[in-house]
Amino acid sequence: MREVNVEQITRTVAGLCMEANYFLGDDMLAALEKAVAAEESPTGRTILEQLQENATIAATDRVPICQDTGLAVIFLELGQDLHIIGGDLETAINEGVRQGYEEGYLRKSSCHPFTRKNIGDNTPAIVPCRIVPGEQLKITIAPKGGRSENMSKVVMLKPADGIAGIKKQVVEWVEQAGGNPCPPTIIGVGIGGTFERAALLAKESLLREVGNRNPDPELDQLEKELLEEINNLGIGPQGLGGRVTSFAVHVKMLPCHIASLPLAINIQCHAARHKEAVL
Repeated sequence: MREVNVEQITRTVAGLCMEANYFLGDDMLAALEKAVAAEESPTGRTILEQLQENATIAATDRVPICQDTGLAVIFLELGQDLHIIGGDLETAINEGVRQGYEEGYLRKSSCHPFTRKNIGDNTPAIVPCRIVPGEQLKITIAPKGGRSENMSKVVMLKPADGIAGIKKQVVEWVEQAGGNPCPPTIIGVGIGGTFERAALLAKESLLREVGNRNPDPELDQLEKELLEEINNLGIGPQGLGGRVTSFAVHVKMLPCHIASLPLAINIQCHAARHKEAVL
C-alpha cells in the first residue's frame, strides 16, 4: 500500500489552480484555430482571433485567461490501495485551493448564498470523488465560471420523449442561452442515472478533450447531430452572429429508472479550464 502525505496534495492542488487559469489547453487552441478558418462572419472571426491573442498573453504573462477564475471543482479518482497520511484529504484540497488562489492572484468568487458576502479564499471546493482500483490519486481541477454555469439545467423528461426530446431540449436551451455563456462553448450533456447523477455526468463530459470522439457510436452520432443544429442557430462567437456557436457537444450516459429520463445540460465557455495530475 502506497502512502501520500496531504502536504503533497495541497501543493499539487495549488499549482493546478494556477495552471488551469493561466494556460488554455492544446485542444482548445486547436479548436480556436479550426474555428477561425470555419467562421464566415467577419465579426465572429475577429472575436476568435482576439480569443487566440488573449490565450497567448495569459500564458506568456501568467495571468488569468478570464477575470472569472471560477469556483473550484475538483474531480478525484482515489485508488483503493492508497493511504492518505498527515491529515484529511478534503482539508488538504481546500488548503490547496486557498493557497493557489492567493499565490496566483486569482479572483475569489465563493460567497454566502444569502448575504453574498465573499468567503475570501474561494473555498470550499466542490469535490466529486470516485474510488478506483490501484494506489494512485488522480486530481483534475476544473474551475467553473459563473456565466456558463448559470446557463445550465437539469430536466426530468418522460421516457417517451426519447432521443428526439433530448435533442429538442438541448438545442432550445442553447438557443435560449444565446450569448450569455460567452460562446463559442462546449455543451456537456448528461443522460440517465438520477437527478443529481445526470448533472455530474454533464460536467464530467466537459473534461474530454475537444476533438476526441465519443467511443460510443450512438452517442458519437448524437453529438454530431446536436453540434450541427446548434451551429445552425447563428448565435456565433460572443452571441454576435456567425457559424461557430459551439466547438463541440460531449455526451455521457448511464442507465436510468424505467420511469425516468434525466437530462442535464452543463455549458462550458471557450476557456474550458481544466488541468490534472496523478500522485
